[in-house]
Amino acid sequence: MLLSDRVLFLDGEALVIDKPAGLPVDAPRDGSISLENHLDLLKFGFKRWPLAVHRLDRDTSGCLLLARNPKAHGRFTRAFEAREVEKQYLAIVDGVVEGDSGTIELPLSKISTAEEGWRMVGDPKGKPSVSHWEKLAVVDGRSLLRFRPETGRTHQLRVHALEGLGFPLVGDPVYGRGGTKTRTLLHAERLVVKRDAKPSIVAEAPFPDSFIALGFTAPEGAAPTRG
Repeated sequence: MLLSDRVLFLDGEALVIDKPAGLPVDAPRDGSISLENHLDLLKFGFKRWPLAVHRLDRDTSGCLLLARNPKAHGRFTRAFEAREVEKQYLAIVDGVVEGDSGTIELPLSKISTAEEGWRMVGDPKGKPSVSHWEKLAVVDGRSLLRFRPETGRTHQLRVHALEGLGFPLVGDPVYGRGGTKTRTLLHAERLVVKRDAKPSIVAEAPFPDSFIALGFTAPEGAAPTRG
């Protein structure tokens, strides 16, 4: 697997890759392969490694933004913090969601137990979390959804699917049944970052094979970018 073959956007300060499912952004404690092991091949003529601006869960595939210099990294990080980045995700949930679209406003908190480890839960006193959603298709009792999160809380879409819509993401080992031969079916479909002087960063990742395997097809409007 060469991440250099998965470039969706590239210019002098930004790089967006289609991160494969199963690849952690941060190096795991067990020393297994992570994004860091691939950074040397993502320099594209620069001397320094690019730096990840945000995080995607290990299982989540799709658009991951890296900055090619520290100044750009600071600017992009502030854009994420200020909610100025447009993000779209595709997800398959384990059930037929009622309605065609809506907004989930469910604050989230982190809890931890010795038996189950940590997880995020809906909590009125938690951090504000907002996700917009629309239902795109239903196949074999499962729904393909598009999420547009306003906030970027840890596990936000996974918990909003479960507690806000009543169904977990297919394959989710923490909030769902897990146990499928596939992964948690969440895909960062599209990323748009506006810039002052330069054109916006616009990247769209191809529809995943794991979604196709469950009988779904790429939704209308999908136009994967290439480098």
